Amino acid sequence: MAQAFIDYMDSRGIHIEMSPEGDGQVSLWLKEIEHQSEVEAEWKFFLSNPNAKRYQAASWDLAESRQRQFHYSSPNIINMITAKAGPVTLTIMSLCVVVFLLQQINLNHFAFNLLHFPSVDGEQWQIWRWFSHALLHFSFLHITFNLLWWWQLGSDIEQKLGGRRLLILFVVSASLSGYGQYWVEGANFGGLSGVVYALVGYLWMLGARAPQLNLGIPKPILAFMLIWLVLGFVQPFLAIANTAHLVGLVSGVLLGVVDAHRYQK
Repeated sequence: MAQAFIDYMDSRGIHIEMSPEGDGQVSLWLKEIEHQSEVEAEWKFFLSNPNAKRYQAASWDLAESRQRQFHYSSPNIINMITAKAGPVTLTIMSLCVVVFLLQQINLNHFAFNLLHFPSVDGEQWQIWRWFSHALLHFSFLHITFNLLWWWQLGSDIEQKLGGRRLLILFVVSASLSGYGQYWVEGANFGGLSGVVYALVGYLWMLGARAPQLNLGIPKPILAFMLIWLVLGFVQPFLAIANTAHLVGLVSGVLLGVVDAHRYQK
């Protein structure tokens, strides 16, 4: 109906633009202020007679002159990612991708030896190893799954609480989840999933204990992640770092409880 009014005014040489306002509402914008009085008078009539024949007729008259070809451009994936993610989120994602590419060009052994969790005497003092294991991924599905969750959850935290808080979450949860996994099964593991589960636990607690931050995790996603965690322990076939997931979740919950209390104050 708004378009019919626009078409009618256009037939009188007056150009009006329409823009969406959400919830099914639109706004109409007059381009030339000198036509304001004329448009306001016509607008009052339109509001009382929106189905008047002249408005519909104007749309029919202009239909043939409109350009009928619609061009749908595919969204740029890089723009989509950077529009939501902050510097810390993007840095970790980029490092994971670079390491994964190195692993695909016959440098897998080199990357793993450089970044794996400390496992022999002397390596425990190589501080980067306590969290660099989170950058290692062993399949395309593995890195895709982890980076999507890191991007989704990490970006929300960085936008609301800042990059420093997200970086602390990454370092602490990677170190604790890595240590837990090493203690149970040794150093032959890698991936960002322990950190992802920490973000899940962290957002879970903030949503429950500090709702004023407008941070949380939807219940269906929380349920999915918890079910996936349980399935990891009960199935015997997939090589999943279950202990890293569990320790990551617990560390995120604890950090979330502490921060929720701090933000409440």
